[in-house]
Amino acid sequence: MTNDPKILALAFIGGIIPSLLWLWFWIKEEENDPEPKGVITAVFILGMIGVACVLPIQKFIQAHTNSPEDQLVLWAGSEEIIKYLAVLVVLYRTRYINQAIDWPIYLITAALGFAALENTLFLIKPLSLGQDTVGLLTGEFRFLGSTLLHAVASGILGIALGISLHIEGFKRKLYLITGLVLATALHSVFNFFIIRVKVNDGNYLLEVLKVFGFLWVVTIIVMLLFEKVRRMN
Repeated sequence: MTNDPKILALAFIGGIIPSLLWLWFWIKEEENDPEPKGVITAVFILGMIGVACVLPIQKFIQAHTNSPEDQLVLWAGSEEIIKYLAVLVVLYRTRYINQAIDWPIYLITAALGFAALENTLFLIKPLSLGQDTVGLLTGEFRFLGSTLLHAVASGILGIALGISLHIEGFKRKLYLITGLVLATALHSVFNFFIIRVKVNDGNYLLEVLKVFGFLWVVTIIVMLLFEKVRRMN
């Protein structure tokens, strides 16, 4: 970890810009009844803080889990839960979530905040070693996919909660559990194949594009569901 302010600033800018662009895209989808900017900002910042909260949890999982596959699933699950809790911390006992679309908007916001700081930490090492932009783009494709992955995974949970907004009792909890399971599954599958590609001796670029193609198919499905939830308002 470097203490060079210039490198830290560049890493932060490189980490946060993709998240802000995606945040603009998702919020623009709900421009007819936008959420308060102050609340969106608070959720985004709490999402960033969530990275600091999840790191010790993941270290604990790593120390007490022998199976790499189980570790991937537990790591992904811990991140999805932390992003969900970031939204609850800001919005618990408030009236800001009064429409079905509000849940996916706020969860995607928290996820993008989480991805911003995660990508910042990821960029510090290559920047401190003097690697240029081309090296980053071609050698570390996970950086390019992580922002979208976080948004889509949390969007799945948000859609499940949005659909169940006016449902009471056990059925609403079932939607929450289902959303968490699906978000964790997507997160785990993406990470599994990205790691597998890194150790593959075949065509690296082609294999990475296949994984990204899978993620974009899921993204399109989530966008369609997002639109359906928006119309529920």
